[in-house]
Amino acid sequence: MQGVHAKQLFGAQPRGSEHAPAAYGSYAKGCLAGGVTLPESGPTWQAMRLSRNRNWAHPETIDLIKKLSQKAAQQPGWNGIYVGDISQPRGGPMLSGHRSHQMGLDADIWLRPADDLTLSRATRENIHSISMRRANGAYTNDNWTRAHHEIVKAAAQDPRTARIFIFPGAKVQMCEDETGDRAWLRKIRPWWGHHYHFHVRLNCPENTKGCVEQAAPPPGDGCAEAQGWVRNILNTPPPDPDAPKPKPRPRRELTMADLPRQCVAVLQDR
Repeated sequence: MQGVHAKQLFGAQPRGSEHAPAAYGSYAKGCLAGGVTLPESGPTWQAMRLSRNRNWAHPETIDLIKKLSQKAAQQPGWNGIYVGDISQPRGGPMLSGHRSHQMGLDADIWLRPADDLTLSRATRENIHSISMRRANGAYTNDNWTRAHHEIVKAAAQDPRTARIFIFPGAKVQMCEDETGDRAWLRKIRPWWGHHYHFHVRLNCPENTKGCVEQAAPPPGDGCAEAQGWVRNILNTPPPDPDAPKPKPRPRRELTMADLPRQCVAVLQDR
């Protein structure tokens, strides 16, 4: 394992380990023991992009997804949810894409209404979600509905949810539209991208060791902060054509030495 990128080692695993379910490390430096799969199709969900083999998770995440899908199916135009990336079979750094999703406690839920739950494997490889943003994420577009609001709200109200990432305009829109209990809005965090899906992140499961919790969101509903994101989007000064462009710094790839020691045993289990 010395000198090999951790993503190559974890990305090569076709199935979960035989350990008891456990999340080790942090969301962007961790692994998953005893991962289980979200079935490819269920009464109120379908897993997308099956060729990626990223529909593995901690059992708590699978349970949350299933319960959320049932609530989504109660919304007009939705028969459930389309589920994007969760984690690799043993978590860890992914071969492509996400920096997080390493402990089986992150899940991407498509913002495209799941109106057809009979999609073939081939269709699920080629169909795309639908963008909900306009003005570079400062506002929602006409695809956004009250059903989106209610589904994101249901995910946030699950006590296992630590936070939800979605584009700034969606957070502002939810802040404007919510007339009841606003406590759940604290968990909705504006972030770049996330206009084709929203990202649910769970807290570390109860009575677990070796799982590092993310710091809690700041107090309050976070609506003023989201509005600040929108102001920055709308008032960004044009780039100076004469200014030197900074060279992007290459990101160092993670090795096994960067991950918790338990991840070696997770990886070596046959």
